[in-house]
Amino acid sequence: MNSNLYQAALFIVLSELFLVCSGMVVKQITGQLPTEVIVFARNLFGLALLLPWLLRNGFSAIKTDYLRYHIMRAVVGVTAMMCLYYSWGHLPLAEAAMIKQTAPFFIPLFAFLWLGEKVGFAVKLAIVTGFCGVLLILNPTQGDLNFSVIIALFGAMLGALAKVVIRRMSGTESPQRIVFYFALISACLSFIPAALNWVTPNLEQLLWLVLMAITSTVAQLLLSRGYGMAPAGQLGPYTYASVAFAALFGWIIWEEVLGLNSWLGLILIFGAGVMSLSGKKKH
Repeated sequence: MNSNLYQAALFIVLSELFLVCSGMVVKQITGQLPTEVIVFARNLFGLALLLPWLLRNGFSAIKTDYLRYHIMRAVVGVTAMMCLYYSWGHLPLAEAAMIKQTAPFFIPLFAFLWLGEKVGFAVKLAIVTGFCGVLLILNPTQGDLNFSVIIALFGAMLGALAKVVIRRMSGTESPQRIVFYFALISACLSFIPAALNWVTPNLEQLLWLVLMAITSTVAQLLLSRGYGMAPAGQLGPYTYASVAFAALFGWIIWEEVLGLNSWLGLILIFGAGVMSLSGKKKH
């Protein structure tokens, strides 16, 4: 069991790294293309990247008895993606990643209500501590809770629900099948808002979009693999790796510097992650 947890944790950390790389691309092109077009391109190119896998394995590889869950995962996931991409583009990189970290605190709740995964006292305490860390990072007393922050928080909650849906399907659905249906259904769902706000990308923007699709698809594959190996509530703390990656890249590329409140919040969130893992191991 511990071996599976460690492997799953590695997949989640790598997934967060690729997700932050995708966020960096989104931040780079947000001022040039609408968010709706970026989301549609991500799903369309992501689907194209999976076509060789489909041709190699045949249509039997996407045969499923859980189409309703794939649709649910896509509806929730593409909405969360819209929110996430908006926050990547309109907030500092590290701050957007930090707000995204409210998602792991929703995961145990969804996992308990839907999957019946037990949540011990240590995990509950960790959730409260983690939320305190996020509030400290957001520093609402300074009037920083703007529209972009609200959108990011809503996206984090939906992202948590999407991850629990993945957990629900992981017993019978392969990571490739989960990602394929997500890309297919999400491309269809995101086409209409993209068409209503369409801006044709030039060659440079097209290359950025392809890079975004590659990093995002790899992140999704790693995410699906990780959540298929261990309970959703148990892996939540490892998603905090994205904060470190975002803070580092934001500082190097955009010279974004974290304040004292942010560092104190990170310490609380890290402590909450350790506390949550300790509670799970004892349980």
